[in-house]
Amino acid sequence: MIIRKGLSTDLTELQKLFSDTIKAVCQKDYNHEQLEVWASGIENRQRWQTVMAKQHVIVAQDNNGKIIGFCSLDNGNYIDLMFVHKDCQRQGIAYKLYAEIEKEAKRQRQTELSSNVSKTARPFFERIGFSVKKEQSVNVKSITLTNYKMTKTIEAPTFGSHPE
Repeated sequence: MIIRKGLSTDLTELQKLFSDTIKAVCQKDYNHEQLEVWASGIENRQRWQTVMAKQHVIVAQDNNGKIIGFCSLDNGNYIDLMFVHKDCQRQGIAYKLYAEIEKEAKRQRQTELSSNVSKTARPFFERIGFSVKKEQSVNVKSITLTNYKMTKTIEAPTFGSHPE
């Protein structure tokens, strides 16, 4: 597996991975109607183009070149999207993606990361040191979904610092 920067040519594959993963992996936490409305986020072409153009997007690719996960960092401190292919769950891919995102946030001298996390992803985020700040109800096309505002304090590197 390799981790690389996301490219605009990855967009269609990322959208399919996003939709397929939601529908397959999140079934125990959300009902059919909620899954469908959440997955319909791929229809917002402008949002996806903005993510690719303005966010730090990384992808995990298997040895055959297939994208098996992706993550995006917005404004240096907000994890906007993190999805691992439905057939590649529990293989350490999310951990590797997260490690790269945290490294990038530290490079940008951030001291905290935040994300709005699904019920499904919450245990993973807790395992990597995030804590719930509040439960949220998000309304998408008149359907309510529950997620969690989560944060983690990180230590930015101290470049060029030396004792006085």
